[in-house]
Amino acid sequence: MTIFVKEATSEKPIQTLETILMQIDGVERALVDIVDGEVKVTYNEGQIKQEEIIASIQQHGLHPMD
Repeated sequence: MTIFVKEATSEKPIQTLETILMQIDGVERALVDIVDGEVKVTYNEGQIKQEEIIASIQQHGLHPMD
């Protein structure tokens, strides 16, 4: 899945985001593009849903964009 996170254009929020994502059961990989805040997440659909990943990001004060 690919999402864009408003804050993912500087180093500290990116580190926070990667930590959040890698602690979620079912997330296998997370890559962040610092230029535009694009986040590519590889996850096991049998373990977690896309909506749950987005909700977890939001719970940590970050803002995924539509």
